[in-house]
Amino acid sequence: MPLFMDIHTVDGATAKDIANAHLADVGVQDRYQVEYLKYWFNEECGKLFCLVEAPSAEAAHCVHQEAHGLVAEKLIEVHPELVEGFLGMAPVSHAGAVLLPNATNDVQRDSGVRSILFTDIVNSTETTSKFGDDAIVAILSVHDRVVRHALRDNGGREVKHTGDGIMAVFISAVDAVRFACQVQGELRAYNERGPDHPIMVRIGISAGEPIEQDDDLFGSTVQLAARLCAHAEPGHVLVSNAVAALCAGEDLKFTEAREVQLKGFSNAVETHFVDLTC
Repeated sequence: MPLFMDIHTVDGATAKDIANAHLADVGVQDRYQVEYLKYWFNEECGKLFCLVEAPSAEAAHCVHQEAHGLVAEKLIEVHPELVEGFLGMAPVSHAGAVLLPNATNDVQRDSGVRSILFTDIVNSTETTSKFGDDAIVAILSVHDRVVRHALRDNGGREVKHTGDGIMAVFISAVDAVRFACQVQGELRAYNERGPDHPIMVRIGISAGEPIEQDDDLFGSTVQLAARLCAHAEPGHVLVSNAVAALCAGEDLKFTEAREVQLKGFSNAVETHFVDLTC
């Protein structure tokens, strides 16, 4: 059966309100052969995301309409691996709310906010052209080992390999930045040992909620992370202003905000470089 994600604006709603609405959905969903599986609720921003199996978008809409009248602004079909890759397989409370990993009580709800990160090996095409396939294979092997080790250390999940880098997702922006610091630090140490082919990597990080764009989740957040990565200096980490704000109060340092014009974004984007002494 198709899987859908719906997106609501629920300004002023409380966690109890959303739990009651979900239970109301469960009470009528069988009439439409629908199953509302779970939801992510960002109370601070008034945003709600529901994951539902339904024979059609209309059937899912009818359940919300009959149960409580809180119909979604958007409802898009998604692939299970897409949801799992970005949002993970966290536990669910008795009321259907997705909880943070290792949560000890129902209060620790997952808001759905994620930090998306890209790594990119600098000059990978030129390296292949100049030194051959064996050189880039060796470089990729080191890069992948360092990145995957840092993902394990910092609670990140690999979404996909991009050919000359990795896309990853984190629940915590702090963990994403610490991951980036660890990767750059380990690669600097590797290069200091004098390998035949030193490895320079740029990293870009953005943060946001599951936003629909072109029938995909995380559309603009993913695109921003990719553009930040492309704009970053070799050996550095460039983050969006949202990522820096989410790291406030932690032992992480950033340069002063600087507006940059990124491809595909009509307005200038406020960015920060990470102080890699973190």
